[in-house]
Amino acid sequence: MQYHTMRQKQKGISLSGLLVWAVILILLAISGLKIAPAYIEFASIQKNLSAIVKDISTQSADLNQIRVLFSKRAQIDNIKSINAQDIKINKENGRIVLSANYTVRIPLVSNLSLTIDFDAASE
Repeated sequence: MQYHTMRQKQKGISLSGLLVWAVILILLAISGLKIAPAYIEFASIQKNLSAIVKDISTQSADLNQIRVLFSKRAQIDNIKSINAQDIKINKENGRIVLSANYTVRIPLVSNLSLTIDFDAASE
């Protein structure tokens, strides 16, 4: 009788439940590790575009000089998703505004992939 009451008080997760949750957490971690580099590169692109615009000498620079500046910065930061020709250069209110739209495709499993559209712009 005492054994039956002690068994009812026991609570916790079973081994099969633990394995299911471990597989789910591992799949989430692997997906996060595959997606993170795309967001890190996006932050780097946005930082470089803002840095080029904030530089005083670029306000009077021509388009080719701005593209060369981006190419140099992209080479240093190992940016592979876009190149200098993908940068759109506009003037708004007397200031240069740089922007870039690009898509990153990340293969997840077999023929399943994740497509992320990024829109980087200078401030």
